[in-house]
Amino acid sequence: MKFVERQPFADPDAAARRIVETANGVEAVQDGRIFIERVNEPFLAAAGSGEQFRAGIERAVALGWLWRHESGTYLKITERAALFA
Repeated sequence: MKFVERQPFADPDAAARRIVETANGVEAVQDGRIFIERVNEPFLAAAGSGEQFRAGIERAVALGWLWRHESGTYLKITERAALFA
């Protein structure tokens, strides 16, 4: 029998919470913009995968916690994400 390890960010809600928490700790560059790489790197270092990161970003945007620029290069934290501050 082979056991599979549970991945911490397999749930998109958990991934979204982690992404917003990380984004709150990152210094905004200009006009509240946070480069997505500044959030991606810590997420991947915490045992997350690229697919989980994408699902987490999409979930956070759907919940209104983050706003993602159409180019995908930066994010902004919305007022709804004040829960994580």
